[in-house]
Amino acid sequence: MSLKQLTIFVQNKQGALVDITETLAKHEVNIRALSIADTQEFGILRLIVNDNDTALKTLSDEGYLLRTTDVVGVKIGDAPGKLSKALKVLDENAINVEYLYAFMARTEKHAYVVLRVADNAKAEAALENAGFHLITDADVLKL
Repeated sequence: MSLKQLTIFVQNKQGALVDITETLAKHEVNIRALSIADTQEFGILRLIVNDNDTALKTLSDEGYLLRTTDVVGVKIGDAPGKLSKALKVLDENAINVEYLYAFMARTEKHAYVVLRVADNAKAEAALENAGFHLITDADVLKL
């Protein structure tokens, strides 16, 4: 049930993100969530997109170093304390969160969060047992 995340290694220079986003746009790939972490020389761009196969092929053809990672997507209430509740469920189940970021799209009452954890199946089971709705790749297509 995990989401597919693209991780792209990007040179930390002017125009690098423009090149990637224009390449994806040219091939009708829509970015649904993103995160970027940088160092002095390169950055790590993480994306959830509506068409992983096209994004992978297109960016690989352009010479980008990238990989696919399974991550957990969870729908949480858009109110104070709701993210904390989800994180507490994971903590109580001894699941460490390596990183997280939010989706660009949201509904009137919910936000969508991407979580990278060591054991997706365990995290998904814990969140579902606590009443959280998990996001699938099919859900991303509907956003």
